[in-house]
Amino acid sequence: MILDGRAPDAIAEAARVLRAGGLVAFPTETVYGLGADASSDTAVAGIFVAKGRPADHPLIVHVAAGAKGAQALSRFAQPLPPFAQKLVQAFWPGPLTLIVTRQPGVGTAAAGGQDTIGLRCPAHPVAQALLEACAEQGVPGLAGPSANRFGRVSPTTAQHVHDEFGDALLVVDGGACEVGIESTIVDCSRGAPVLLRPGLITRDQIEAAVGEPLRDREVLDTPDPRASGTLEAHYAPDAKVRLMDPKAIQTGLDVLGANAAHIAVWTRSNVRSRSQRVLLRRMPDDAAATAQQLFAVLREFDAQGVKLIWVETPPDTPEWEGVKDRLQRAAAA
Repeated sequence: MILDGRAPDAIAEAARVLRAGGLVAFPTETVYGLGADASSDTAVAGIFVAKGRPADHPLIVHVAAGAKGAQALSRFAQPLPPFAQKLVQAFWPGPLTLIVTRQPGVGTAAAGGQDTIGLRCPAHPVAQALLEACAEQGVPGLAGPSANRFGRVSPTTAQHVHDEFGDALLVVDGGACEVGIESTIVDCSRGAPVLLRPGLITRDQIEAAVGEPLRDREVLDTPDPRASGTLEAHYAPDAKVRLMDPKAIQTGLDVLGANAAHIAVWTRSNVRSRSQRVLLRRMPDDAAATAQQLFAVLREFDAQGVKLIWVETPPDTPEWEGVKDRLQRAAAA
């Protein structure tokens, strides 16, 4: 069932379901999340079952802004190092997740059993309304991985979530997500900032906020903590995704000619096909606009029944890093 997130009654109903240990899908500025009470290991177990997600693959806990968020932060996390506090001040609410040292005995299931936990304060007004309502009912934060089956394309509309789970799941509709790809993840648990997953917030922005360079994970003595969305193969549609340069795309279309079929092409460059059975779609020249469209485009191609998706490789520049990361993981599946 889909509820209008602008309606106070819908927020109240979703908060009641979450307080009772149920699951609710909710919007964020990045993608829609599949939420459960992060302080209840039993409730969080329902997320792993619904998604078909391994129980040792950690989730991100979403917290409210302001005083309630500060209380949640201190409940789930041990005191933050100064550079992590700077990131909170610079980017929360917003599309940034921090991996921090977890308070013992809290959020064990959401953390995948690790001593660290991922925390984020989303900027979406519907998400914030829901988090506020949950906090008032004693739910300090919502574990909220993307509301899709494990490894599949993330949802950026309420209808995408409904397509995944049907009428059995309560979905709070907040419109199409503005960012469109998951949050940037920075590990803050090893004494220095380490980028684990790129997103809308870039390396340069992170380094400017903390006043020090991001560390390369290879030079640290300890391994990376496990984090959401960092598996090599992820975000995959049914069709096979292949990243190609424009010349290779055009050559492939020319070789196949009028017989080409079941292929979708998403490219910034102008390419041509002699086949009416090839779907050609223009990719925006802007990285942020491409990110906003990315998962919706992959889902649209799947709905058209294509078998192959040829995507022009994004530029190797900082603003495109998040898009390129998601496409590389989709292609690896």
